[in-house]
Amino acid sequence: MMSTPTVLVLPAPGQGHVNPMMILSHKLVDHGCHVIFVNSDFTHKRVVRSMENNNGSSSTIKLVAIPDGLGPDHDRVNLGELCDSMSRTMPSELEKLIEDLQLNEGIKVTCVVADVFMGWALEVARKVGIKGAFFWPAAASVFVLQYNASNLVADAILDSDGLPISEKPLWLSSYIPTMEIRDLWWLNMFDPFVGKQMFKYMMHCLRNSNLTEWFLCNSTPELEPEAFSLLPNILSPIGPLLTPNNNNTISVGQFWEEDISCMSWLDQQPQCSVVYVAFGSHTLFNQTQFTELALALELTNRPFLWVVRQDPNCTNKVSLPPEFKGYKGKIIGWAPQKMVLSHPAIACFVSHCGWNSTIEALSNGVPLLCWPYFGDQFFNKNYICDALKVGMAFDSDENGMISRGKIKEKVDQLLSNENTRSRSHKLMEKLKHNMDEGSTSSTNLSSNNRQLL
Repeated sequence: MMSTPTVLVLPAPGQGHVNPMMILSHKLVDHGCHVIFVNSDFTHKRVVRSMENNNGSSSTIKLVAIPDGLGPDHDRVNLGELCDSMSRTMPSELEKLIEDLQLNEGIKVTCVVADVFMGWALEVARKVGIKGAFFWPAAASVFVLQYNASNLVADAILDSDGLPISEKPLWLSSYIPTMEIRDLWWLNMFDPFVGKQMFKYMMHCLRNSNLTEWFLCNSTPELEPEAFSLLPNILSPIGPLLTPNNNNTISVGQFWEEDISCMSWLDQQPQCSVVYVAFGSHTLFNQTQFTELALALELTNRPFLWVVRQDPNCTNKVSLPPEFKGYKGKIIGWAPQKMVLSHPAIACFVSHCGWNSTIEALSNGVPLLCWPYFGDQFFNKNYICDALKVGMAFDSDENGMISRGKIKEKVDQLLSNENTRSRSHKLMEKLKHNMDEGSTSSTNLSSNNRQLL
């Protein structure tokens, strides 16, 4: 009798990386695999703590941790420093974990599925004689750009640090929107030195692309047809990776406890009336901008659900202004976002444009108001507004601020635009079809599953 294959899944230590890889892990379990989900020790503690608070569990998936090389009190905000530490510490720890699993528990790992941002893991997989696959958690269009970064260096568009030599916009194809050089994700890391670190780290990770034939991607040709046509024999779409809409299902892999009380509050709101506001796990506002956003939500005179992340370790402290009443709204610390976006009361989503949030909104026909913060979010904003035409972007002033009046104006403009809503619903139908059994993504997942194992 053939033994059950065991897949070791390794996400990068960020909420937007852990989420889709956890959903992928559950799909692998559904396809008859055992899954060992390996987080950094810091991330592992956050995930387990959140599950305990939510009374959740992941009994079908084994959760384990390896050190990232930084101390327990390190804030891990500097991503360049974190990636440098991971690349020095985690390869040997991963190899040791694989060996210990076999020696101490009799578990033989069949395959490693690694986030591209953890690309060094495929070197470990090759060393111990097991197969490996890459998983790309962002837009396929961004992957095309990243995959061709060495060509951009060779063509003297970028220097060896990933910095622009020319200000000429990048144009990859007729469908992928023109990208301003300043929107390259590694140039949006706040600190230019960190950007250079991240660019070199990713180039190192992609050097391991010759160690696998499988690049799995959380997207679909219905969403990004041109991106997949540019890399037809490399990139394999298996998205959108979404958990089933089930009000009794707690998301596994969250860094914060989900406040389920917002669902009963949404039940009391009129259909297509609520402005949902959430900015992911990294976005920080200064007090002035936070105040403008709070007062703008009141100015809209619409019900709103606003996620204000509660992070005790964050030094960026903001507070609601004294004049804010919030009678029509509800503020929570962390949302069960997939459930929220599928609720009929939601009218639009004010978002940082992280790829997971984008996918979740588009899969539920929710138009977006785009407020990117860093990384690939600026490209996603352009894609949402210019290519898909299912959202609008805020315009900041010369100081980078967005006033309460401009926020209200843009909310009113989006919600009165029937063409945007119509396009959102048409795209939703295409994406829902691609989640069905027998769809391109479902077939790709089954096919890759057989080849990998």
